[in-house]
Amino acid sequence: PSSCSTTRWSCTGSGCRGATWTRSKKGAQRETGSETWSTGPGQVAVALKAGGICGSDLHYYNHGGFGPIKLREPMVLGHEVAGEIVELGPDVEGLRVGRLVAISPSRPCYNCLYCRGGQLNHCLNMRFYGSAMPFPHIQGAFQEYLVAEAEQCIVADGLTAGEAAMAEPLAVALHAVKQAGNLLGARVLVTGSGPIGALTILAARRAGAAEIIATDLSDYTLAKAKAAGADQTYNILTQPQALAPYGRDKGQIDVHFECSGAAAALASGISVLRPAGQLIQLGLGGDMNVPMQALTAKEISLKGSFRFHFEFKAAVSLMQKGLINVSDLITQNVPL
Repeated sequence: PSSCSTTRWSCTGSGCRGATWTRSKKGAQRETGSETWSTGPGQVAVALKAGGICGSDLHYYNHGGFGPIKLREPMVLGHEVAGEIVELGPDVEGLRVGRLVAISPSRPCYNCLYCRGGQLNHCLNMRFYGSAMPFPHIQGAFQEYLVAEAEQCIVADGLTAGEAAMAEPLAVALHAVKQAGNLLGARVLVTGSGPIGALTILAARRAGAAEIIATDLSDYTLAKAKAAGADQTYNILTQPQALAPYGRDKGQIDVHFECSGAAAALASGISVLRPAGQLIQLGLGGDMNVPMQALTAKEISLKGSFRFHFEFKAAVSLMQKGLINVSDLITQNVPL
């Protein structure tokens, strides 16, 4: 399946079915066997309707992690989810039972050094769903029911559950575009045309990019990139010199979004970036060799782009307004 295809599912893990909800003065409680979940003040209970399978989920499942991040205990996967509210805890306003919501997996503490400085995606105490970065690990959202903070839940009226679940990867792309700054009239290269690459194409075009070139090793993903709005697509496996014309006069590319995590893709971008161009690294994998001399000589700015926070609500809004359409990127719906 596609590395970020949206999967519809009803339950994951043991003890999910046959659950009951009870209500008390302290809030709502869900019980199954010996386990109890409570919705406290400011919280809601959500019946999950769709969950996207991210590339990081596949890395955890197939390889036990990625780069330096390794599983050290059992962990529920999933962080791209949407569902229907089934219960409100005390003091919840602006939400109601039965409403479809996209659930942000970003749960910062709001109190650490970086949170106070506005860099919530770098929270020292981040509780991002389905993450093995901290230990104990933060359990993921592939569950039949999920208790979330009301502020995590963005009303997704007008969207399908699958589209609402795509708010998370779209927010990743929006954060990357924000890192790049002004894209008005820019010539942009996107290496890696999987879901994040395709969403970056959509976001870059919405931000004003004049020309977008996409590369990959798969004709299937390149077709998705083309449908997302790429002006030119190249299969580097069959056309290894396809980017060479963009390298003339020291480089023709203004901004390179590297979405694959592959060292060869990183190097190809540096070779075609113009002097003072920008390289935004989104792709995660192992450590990579960087052509540092070329990067230095051309005064290229290299920025990382990691997760998001504020962009999640914007992602939902852009889809609701029809400004970004992600439906073509939902390749499969698989019931569990």
